Amino acid sequence: MLKTTITGSLPKPSWLAQPEVLWAPWAHKDIRKLEEAKQDAVRIAINDQEKAGIDIVSDGEQSRQHFVHGILEKIGGIDFEHKERIGIRDNRYQADCPTVVSSIYRSSPIHKDEVAFARKQTKHDLKFTMPGPMTIVDTLADNHYRDRPSLAMAFADILNMEAKEIEAAGANVIQFDEPAFNVYLNSVPTWGLDALNRAVDGLSCKTAVHICYGYGIKANLDWKATLGKVWNQYKIILPELACCEIDQVSLEFAGSRVPIELLALLSNKKDVLFGAIDVTKLEIETPEEVAAIIRHATKYLSPERIFPCTNCGMVPLPRSVANDKLKALSQGAKIVRSEL
Repeated sequence: MLKTTITGSLPKPSWLAQPEVLWAPWAHKDIRKLEEAKQDAVRIAINDQEKAGIDIVSDGEQSRQHFVHGILEKIGGIDFEHKERIGIRDNRYQADCPTVVSSIYRSSPIHKDEVAFARKQTKHDLKFTMPGPMTIVDTLADNHYRDRPSLAMAFADILNMEAKEIEAAGANVIQFDEPAFNVYLNSVPTWGLDALNRAVDGLSCKTAVHICYGYGIKANLDWKATLGKVWNQYKIILPELACCEIDQVSLEFAGSRVPIELLALLSNKKDVLFGAIDVTKLEIETPEEVAAIIRHATKYLSPERIFPCTNCGMVPLPRSVANDKLKALSQGAKIVRSEL
């Protein structure tokens, strides 16, 4: 019980991409050298997690420049040459986004080889992450479908094909990242969850959805400052998530204003990847601080349902800070595990 894991991303080494930056450019233009660097970075990311004591490891998203664009780059019908600057996450910030110009399609597997490579690097359970349909839709300029639910369902079909191949390649957990679920609250119970359920249809491995308040970048921090003393977004969506097809829900709690008692809204029906590490600050949590917040979670969930985790991805952090936070996460979970 209390198996530890991470949300997905880890900082990239400087010889792979510019450190501590989202959308960071690759350090190599030569495709062969870039692929070699990506694989080396995956080996290091997995080794760092294992040395820190993390139970369910990830490839650290080392092979992807961005958690959404990593898959979109290989989907037909999307124009990356002519990006449009649009507001995303309900205009929280502006981004240069690729454009949907025709019906989307997947002509070949996208992440299967990456998962197969990562699988060979570890005997631990392996988690692989992909963006969820709603978040993908919110990170694109759409000049073809012009209807968000329709575009989300089209992506859900592609994600489902991809997920089945990823499962076959050795992933024990497949996680869909849906930060947009915390923004478009009224759409989650309708087309948001419909698309997510379609994406996981027919999978046998564990499935998860990650819903956080974002990286520790200025735009997200400014948005959080407007949310008041209590962040109640989860109150609206957790009852719906309790009834969806997903096995696990990844939520943010450390250093946030989310009431932990909201966990009761899941009615103990889902595993919770419990955010016990604040990724918005450089200060390293002590194991005791991590243990304290995990203990609080046990008041609302059975320990078998709790998977101590990071709040969000750690790609914008210094590598040394990320590694120390992983150690604190593992040590804090160990403390509580010994008490149960």
